Amino acid sequence: MIPRYSRPEMVAIWSPETKFRIWFEIEAHATTALADLGVVPREAADKVWEKGSTATFDVARIDAIEREVKHDVIAFLTHLSEIVGPEARFVHQGMTSSDVLDTCFNVQLVKASDILLKDIDTLLAALERRAFEYKMTPTIGRSHGIHAEPVTFGLKLAQAYAEFKRNRDRLVAAREEVATCAISGAVGTFANIDPRIEAYVAEKMGLSVEPVSTQVIPRDRHAMFFATLGVIASSIERLATEIRHLQRSEVYEAEEFFSAGQKGSSAMPHKRNPVLTENLTGLARMVRSYALPAMENVALWHERDISHSSVERMIGPDATVTLDFALARLAGVIDKLVVYPENMQKNLDRLGGLVHSQRVMLALTQKGVSREDAYRLVQRNAMPVWRGEGDFLTLLKNDPEVIQRIPESELEACFDLTYHLKHVDTIFNRVFGRS
Repeated sequence: MIPRYSRPEMVAIWSPETKFRIWFEIEAHATTALADLGVVPREAADKVWEKGSTATFDVARIDAIEREVKHDVIAFLTHLSEIVGPEARFVHQGMTSSDVLDTCFNVQLVKASDILLKDIDTLLAALERRAFEYKMTPTIGRSHGIHAEPVTFGLKLAQAYAEFKRNRDRLVAAREEVATCAISGAVGTFANIDPRIEAYVAEKMGLSVEPVSTQVIPRDRHAMFFATLGVIASSIERLATEIRHLQRSEVYEAEEFFSAGQKGSSAMPHKRNPVLTENLTGLARMVRSYALPAMENVALWHERDISHSSVERMIGPDATVTLDFALARLAGVIDKLVVYPENMQKNLDRLGGLVHSQRVMLALTQKGVSREDAYRLVQRNAMPVWRGEGDFLTLLKNDPEVIQRIPESELEACFDLTYHLKHVDTIFNRVFGRS
């Protein structure tokens, strides 16, 4: 993770201090459960909690031990024994390293999910507010980057809201899928630890029991989780790209807020660049890139190997920290987005009424003209307008084949902009449950 694109709350989840605290809780809960079953002395379990719950785990000391023993969990357990004393010999009874590592990783992913869900909620609130603000503000819709037919700017934002609402649902499902616990021992058979220990730890850590862990929690769960983060990142890029296009000088319908004292270029003092949304595009590429190694982690050897381990030490923090930052940045962009309705109207008028071509064509078919002939008549009047040779409505009025079919007043009615906005309320009600 890079500090430039990090926020403290999410970073803290992946700190060594947080990780070791979670490791302790897993081990301590397991020891309590073992005591409940009479496997270890009750006083030993109590001593583990007494000493460990108030301890500050020495990261440097654990790292020093690991350099000698070449094993991170053993290094932690050795340090824990230094804190707890002789009773520490009852910790980790019947467990294997993956019981601690995998359960901890899933706890961290759940905690990260909760932050990301809050981020999405903040973004949804900004999108909803701005969508209603510009609900009936007409703007040109584009297909292939070319003027098509009128929409509203509010509809653009409503579409983004609906997409991120789906993303929220996906993340809730991904969180649930990855929220499992494995305390099943070597190769996952519970040979040396009772399944009731796993159930107890799972409940205490806010997880569900992994049905078959084989020694590691199956990585298809994690593949789905990181794929979901990748989809969310793609939605961020989609909205960011839309804003970047709208800020282009030739379009200039909306732009990122440009603060006092901000500078856009070291060479050109006039520049106001879409730097935030460009940044979001790059961050989205990074988050998406983490989905592939997560999928490749699914295929482990037999009951376990650690080819997934180095991958997850990177993608766990990087994907969640980066996405957290990106969602927060996008919410800020939407919240302070500067919108120019007058430029939207200018762009609507730029093609001399061509945006109403379909309605004219349909009106001709209603008057008995075949669709093929109607298309031909409309197109032959539209093409000169593309070349800057007149106004579409005027050319249609001067076309005998058109005017003899459609009276002038009806032809003019085909150019009513509000015609395209008559179902905006219906769409908003579908998206927001109100209009």
